[in-house]
Amino acid sequence: MFDSLYAALAAVPPAELVLVAVMAFVASLIGGVAGYGTGVLMPLVLVPIAEPENVVPIVGMTALFTNPSRAVAFREYIDWRRVGIVAACALPTCILGAYGFTRLTGRGALIVIACTLLASVPLRRILQSRGFVIGDRGLGIGAVGYGVLVGGTSGSGIVLLSLLLACGLTGRAVVATDAMVSVIVGIAKVSVFGIAGVLTPKVIAFALMIGVVVVPGAFIAKALVERMPVRVHTAILDGVIIIGGVFLMWNAFAR
Repeated sequence: MFDSLYAALAAVPPAELVLVAVMAFVASLIGGVAGYGTGVLMPLVLVPIAEPENVVPIVGMTALFTNPSRAVAFREYIDWRRVGIVAACALPTCILGAYGFTRLTGRGALIVIACTLLASVPLRRILQSRGFVIGDRGLGIGAVGYGVLVGGTSGSGIVLLSLLLACGLTGRAVVATDAMVSVIVGIAKVSVFGIAGVLTPKVIAFALMIGVVVVPGAFIAKALVERMPVRVHTAILDGVIIIGGVFLMWNAFAR
């Protein structure tokens, strides 16, 4: 098994591996500060290097490193009641979404990822501008739709983030609760990918490499969270998401 993992990474030029590692560390810092970012930034470098159909499984496995470390770093701020509501409602549809992704072609995977990226920015701004507020029932209903997205796409964390903000959580409580929910649905998602046979040596090798890089980012982010202007980071991230979404969509139709 080790030989196959090593062979998968050895086939990739060292410069590209370094690029993936650097992006992973930056994404983990942004994710730890803003509550999301890893799932929307990593596809920008993984699509041309690891192939589109491998991106969601790689990011899904990587999340099993990113989110537990973030949950531990912010553990005192976790809202366990909201975690239970979202997990109970999102798990069934997450499994369906993950299975649906395994049936996509390379072009289909590119289109799904690109659409998720492009829709995430206006969705967040619309919800914030309207002062969207929901109760536990609305959170559960929203979690059903979130489950489909998180199961079959990369970068859907913005939906969960918006739901948690809309139900009254703020600041570090959002980051912590988001991370704990993501741990739970992430295990279900990766389990489906494993059963479907999409966790190839290449997927596992990239996920392990990225995982080693992203774990320290959560703890560094916690140390910086009170010093870094989240609004500035969010604005930069929005720009990167839009550019990346357009680039991936162009690649999908140029194939």
